[in-house]
Amino acid sequence: MNRRSILSIPSMMALGLALLPSSALAQKSELAVLSDADIVGTYRLLSANRLILATGETEDSYGRSPNGFITYGRDGRMMAIIAFSDRQKPESLEKLTDPQRADLFRTMAAYGGTYTLRGNGIEHHIDISWNEAWTGTTVIRDIRKDGERLVYTTKPAPFPRDGKMSVNTLVWERVK
Repeated sequence: MNRRSILSIPSMMALGLALLPSSALAQKSELAVLSDADIVGTYRLLSANRLILATGETEDSYGRSPNGFITYGRDGRMMAIIAFSDRQKPESLEKLTDPQRADLFRTMAAYGGTYTLRGNGIEHHIDISWNEAWTGTTVIRDIRKDGERLVYTTKPAPFPRDGKMSVNTLVWERVK
């Protein structure tokens, strides 16, 4: 390579960046470190998939069409609730059996507390939970913003329903 072609590479890179549409540059910035202002609001769960580490098997974490919301407040507090898509509705509260109660408990997750953004990760400091084993703990997720969506990837952990070590990916979309 001659000196002339080496010097032109940085010039071509600068020109290429200048010609990028501003939306492409904005999209890149959303992959950068998030701030509280980026996530404050309420989001609906679109999908949740898990990788079972022991087998490499993947499956829907909470059924094919899970129901869920997560809310982040300006005060640093958050709440989340997720219910499986195929939960059986009891006939009535008066006729609800203990096995039905246990099944309803097993097919949901809910907790609240405070949150801390750290780089491209978010920590949920749990003050209250549907499962007392989680109360007083901190769960950590990798987080990235994709337009109006937040994509979470969990650290390897036992899955609440069956205890199998899993990595979950959840996609949440801002409620408008």
